[in-house]
Amino acid sequence: MDPDTHEELERIAEEIRQCTRCPLHRTRTNAVPGEGGFAKGIMFIGEAPGRNEDLQGKPFVGKAGQLLNELLDSIGLSRDDVYITNIVKCRPPNNRDPAPEEVKACSPFLERQIQVLGPRIIVTLGRHAWKWVCEHFGVPHESISKAHGNIYRTNTLFYGVITVMPMYHPAAAIYNRELLPVLTQDFLRLKEFLKK
Repeated sequence: MDPDTHEELERIAEEIRQCTRCPLHRTRTNAVPGEGGFAKGIMFIGEAPGRNEDLQGKPFVGKAGQLLNELLDSIGLSRDDVYITNIVKCRPPNNRDPAPEEVKACSPFLERQIQVLGPRIIVTLGRHAWKWVCEHFGVPHESISKAHGNIYRTNTLFYGVITVMPMYHPAAAIYNRELLPVLTQDFLRLKEFLKK
């Protein structure tokens, strides 16, 4: 990652840490702006921080994060190769779904992160992140069960061409082991895409 990009991401991260745009700031231990090296131009977007993420201020450091690390490793990638963030930057109480007003309050931060990074591909993890991308970039919305593992391209006025691959959230594969082979297969599809 070049120094200017890193500096701009740090500026955004500091704004996120100071943010009081929605009630989630009152219950957070730490905001979770995002992190990664971005060497391969891949941006992963999840839903929201959980308990471990809130404690450490880092994305995907709990069980779902361990599985994500294993899936990355299975296709020859590490966290230094990708940037990982969420649509909501503070933990919703009891890991509930983010409320629409919380998503709306956080959206400008994610939009700026995407703009600064200019990712080669955005990988959405779970239905909330997939829905957000569809709504923001005009991608036709299909259920995650139909959309996962497929490549979607859309030409946007502000961001140029956006390439998106939706996937199930790693947490879903922890709770439903039948999804693990599906997620593994989708990561292999990502590997194929990166070869092009």
